[in-house]
Amino acid sequence: MTGKPRLGVFKFSSCDGCQLSLLDCEDELLAVAGAIDIAYFPEATRADDVGEYDLVLVEGSVTTPHEATAIQGIRKRARKLITIGACATSGGIQALKNMADVEEYIRIVYARPDYISTLDTATPIADHVKVDFELRGCPIDKRQLIEMIAATLAGRRPQTPEHSTCIECKRAGNLCVMVAHGTPCLGPVTHAGCGALCPGYSRGCYGCFGPKETPNTAALAAQLAELGTDRGTVKRLFSTFNTNAPAFRAEAESHDG
Repeated sequence: MTGKPRLGVFKFSSCDGCQLSLLDCEDELLAVAGAIDIAYFPEATRADDVGEYDLVLVEGSVTTPHEATAIQGIRKRARKLITIGACATSGGIQALKNMADVEEYIRIVYARPDYISTLDTATPIADHVKVDFELRGCPIDKRQLIEMIAATLAGRRPQTPEHSTCIECKRAGNLCVMVAHGTPCLGPVTHAGCGALCPGYSRGCYGCFGPKETPNTAALAAQLAELGTDRGTVKRLFSTFNTNAPAFRAEAESHDG
């Protein structure tokens, strides 16, 4: 027993990208490993899932009956539970099935539909258990991940930005792709965190980090319409990585038909 805080990293329905962000920390990971006991992390260790945890990181959305049960058990053994990534915080791109006939998809895609055990929806972890903090992104930003772990160990709230991606664009000196080129961009309503990666390469923001606090999606949709973006395209813009986030989902549904 090391006496260090025990960390558990769990995966639900997702692509593993956010877990890999922890391994991506490289030099920073050595400091993290020195400060905590990485007790369970299947992506990087062979340790079994046993005992209680001081900190649990959860990647992925709940899409199966097994996952709905498993997250309850994990929550009971975690002092703090933090969700990482768009799947865990909003349901992820797989939440597109929330607006479809899942049984029909299963019949069409799978040769043996009777082998498939799935829920009709893909939902964020917070829909099932109490979550202490949400770290957004697809994938998450490793700097924010390190800040979150450090803050948790220090007993303080993580300092993550509350402003939009547009602020990051301004700070980086990027040319606004909407103003300069008429390119559809979700930057004005998207949570900062990626460093304005896509606009930095003259591409519109895809909304990977989900809606910012109090996003005015209606105003952005009106601006996109003025640029000549049709209703179907606006709907698709709000129906990607964070399609189940309430603000994005409501705006997408307002453009049905």
